Amino acid sequence: MAYTNFNLGDDLFIKILSERYIDSKFILYVPKKYKKVFKENKNIKIYSSDVFINRVINYLLRFLFKDTKEKRLKRKVDAIVHIGGSIFMENSNWKRRQLIRKNLFKKPYYVIGANFGPYKTDEFYQSYKSIFESYTDISFRDSYSYNLFKEMSNVRLADDVVFNLNPTIQETEKSIVISVIKPSYRKELVGKDNQYYLRIKELIEEYTNKKYQVTLMSFCKHEGDLEAIHSIKKLLSNKTKINYFSYEDNIEDALNIIAKSEMIIATRFHAMILGWVYNKPTLPIAYSAKMTNVMNDVGYNGMYIDFTNLEDLQFNKVYEDLKTNSVNISKQIADSEKHFKKLDEFLEKNNY
Repeated sequence: MAYTNFNLGDDLFIKILSERYIDSKFILYVPKKYKKVFKENKNIKIYSSDVFINRVINYLLRFLFKDTKEKRLKRKVDAIVHIGGSIFMENSNWKRRQLIRKNLFKKPYYVIGANFGPYKTDEFYQSYKSIFESYTDISFRDSYSYNLFKEMSNVRLADDVVFNLNPTIQETEKSIVISVIKPSYRKELVGKDNQYYLRIKELIEEYTNKKYQVTLMSFCKHEGDLEAIHSIKKLLSNKTKINYFSYEDNIEDALNIIAKSEMIIATRFHAMILGWVYNKPTLPIAYSAKMTNVMNDVGYNGMYIDFTNLEDLQFNKVYEDLKTNSVNISKQIADSEKHFKKLDEFLEKNNY
C-alpha cells in the first residue's frame, strides 16, 4: 500500500523497498501507467485498477458480495507493507479510510516511513492509537510522530526512507532546481498562491541574471505542481528562459536533474531530502510542519522559509545562504536502514 498518484517522493519509497528485497514479490493495485514507472523492477506485479475489465469486476464484486478486487488480492498475500509519508492525516474522509484499514489486520501489517498528522481532534488521535495496537510494526520518520505513540511496543523511529537512496554522481552544471507547489491545493495555504509565485518569479529572474540555468520542477502533477509552474511562467518576461520538468513516470530523469544541479530551492519535502542526499546546498520552503520536524531531527541550522514569512524569500538572503548551506547526513543514512528492521526479520524467518 502506498500513495500512488505519481508523486516522486512516494514512488521513490516503492523503488527503494522493491530494490532492497529483490527476491520478494510485491503486488500493487494501481493505475496502469505505473507499469512504466516500475518497468525495471521485475519483482513488482502491477494489477491495473483503471482498466475496463477490472472496473467491471469491482462493480460486480461490490454489488454482489460487498467485496473488491483489491481486497481479494490482499487476502492472498503473506504480509502488507504500507509505505509512505503523510498517510495519517485528518481530513473529511478519515473515518472511511480507517474502516478500510481495520479490515486488514489478519495479515502482518508493517507501516514504514510515515509521519502522523497534521491532525486537529483528539478523536482522530485516539482512534488511530487504538488501531495501531493491531499493527505488527510502525516505523515513523520524525520524532514528533514517534513521541505521540512512543509508549507502544510496536512503534519505532528512523530517518526518512529516501536517505536510503544510493545517489549517482553527475558532473555539476551551473544550474539551480526550484521545486514548486500550488499552495492552495492545501486548505491551510489558500490565498498564498500569488505571493508565493511572485517570490519564485523574482528568484528566477535574479538567478538567470547571474547566468544560472533554472529548472522549475513538479514532483506531483496531481497535486497542482505543474499548474504552479505554468502560473509562474506567465509572470516571467519572454526574455527569461527557463527549463521545467514534470515528474510523471520517469524517476531516473528526475534524479539526474537534481544530481547535475548546483543547488536546490525545495518547497517539496522530498526535494529537501534529495538535496541533502545529493550533497547540494538546499533552501527549504516549508509548507508543512513535517518539513520543520525533520529539519529539527537532522540538526539543520541553515536558512529556511515558511508560508507565514514569504516576504523573507529574497534573493540576496537566499544567494548568500546557499553559498555555505550544507548538512551532514551520514547519521541519517545509517539510521534510515532501521525502517526495515522488522520486515527484514519477518522475511528472513519465513524464507521469503
